[in-house]
Amino acid sequence: MIHNLTTDAQVNHRSIRKYKNQTLSEEQLTTLYKVFQHTSTSMFMQNASLIHITDPAKKKKIQELCNQKYVGAEGDLFIFVVDLYRNQQIRKQLGHDDGRVHTTDIFFQAMEDTLLAFQNVANAVESMGLGYVALGTVNDHPKAMLKELDLPKLTFPVLGMQVGVPDQEPQLKPRLPLEFSCFENEYKKDFDVKDLADYDQIVTTYYDLRDANRRIDSFTKQISGAKLDNHETDRDELPELLHEQELCLDWK
Repeated sequence: MIHNLTTDAQVNHRSIRKYKNQTLSEEQLTTLYKVFQHTSTSMFMQNASLIHITDPAKKKKIQELCNQKYVGAEGDLFIFVVDLYRNQQIRKQLGHDDGRVHTTDIFFQAMEDTLLAFQNVANAVESMGLGYVALGTVNDHPKAMLKELDLPKLTFPVLGMQVGVPDQEPQLKPRLPLEFSCFENEYKKDFDVKDLADYDQIVTTYYDLRDANRRIDSFTKQISGAKLDNHETDRDELPELLHEQELCLDWK
């Protein structure tokens, strides 16, 4: 592996969930905005927006919806948003119809823009000696989150990010061995779960060292357990809510 400041930071990434009680400086905030602004964008559509949540009441409500006490607490909270509203308004105000903004194709391009921007900002955060945690939980209760963020049609929150000065040094969580996730030319289909036995032991040891009083099983037991068992959640509303936001209208 080639080692430099960027690659070493990326392979040693740790999610930070405990921060010192201070917010970003204006210079840090402006830097993250500029990094967001200059992310690669499909067809130069710039289909992503970023919301910095500073209102205490709004942060508290988002924390409740995410059900994670560190969300909106110390540090700064950001929401990354798929944004096709802006381009719809440009077309409308220049006398055109909506064109393809309601299609699944354009939604996927907007998702790509938004996720690329998230990772760009994440890399910038860590380059400044800060920490972050990705918040997929912003879609645990998507209808309530849309209402709380007061988002217009043709927008949708994709990920949140809590950012701040780290106040913890968590262990590095072990990832799947490369042979199970990185392939050359074609996908490797001859998968055997028994080949993950060594990795399962590494994951079990990691959780035991992190918190022996709150035992979490091996990787394969997690995947074969409650995480993916059939059960209903508010996330099941996502396809319906995308349509209510006038997104992916060609997706039946």
